[in-house]
Amino acid sequence: MAKLLYITANPKTDISRSKGAQIGEVFLEEFKKVQPDVEIEHMHLYSMDIPEIDMDLLYGRAKLSFMGYTKDQLSEGERSKLEKMHALADRFINADYYVFVTPIWNLGAPAILKSFMDCMFLHGKTFTNTAEGPKGLLTGRKAIHIQTRGGIYSTGMMVDYEMGDRYLGTALKFLGFDVMETVYAEGLDHFPKQIPEIMAAAKEKAAAAAREMAKTPVTL
Repeated sequence: MAKLLYITANPKTDISRSKGAQIGEVFLEEFKKVQPDVEIEHMHLYSMDIPEIDMDLLYGRAKLSFMGYTKDQLSEGERSKLEKMHALADRFINADYYVFVTPIWNLGAPAILKSFMDCMFLHGKTFTNTAEGPKGLLTGRKAIHIQTRGGIYSTGMMVDYEMGDRYLGTALKFLGFDVMETVYAEGLDHFPKQIPEIMAAAKEKAAAAAREMAKTPVTL
């Protein structure tokens, strides 16, 4: 049975009311039409205990990676936070399809998404170093980003300022993912009277992307 990891990063108490979630739900519904037996796990980042890279994690990872320390030689803080990071990464790795649903804030993604992705960069588990450079180990997996935007970032003067989708796509590709074209709804703040049309177009694109993803077998 295939597994789909559905990751949302929005602090709204009723996440289902967010525009990104509305588009995401269309994606999931369409995906299940093609793969009705798919297992879906929802990670709502704002309800999770995600370790941030602090002194414990910074030095703990360095000690194990290249300073010759064993796990038993780490401090309690270093050890416990590294264990939490690895446990989160293990949950992340255990899927075939990945859907990220985020807004764009201040040119980038919510900071909690960066903290989450920081936990996925684990040498020997999600990437390794080769003579040709770093190589992602999470190959064969499909991922897509659904992003809501208040302004217009696909064309015009703001194109080069969009850093949220660009960061996530780059990070996932580094780890080995096959990243599909982003589905976005933009201009939601600039053109409030056009929101129904903007959302309808985004939902249509999400449905098409879901069918494409669901029909593509994973090769883990």
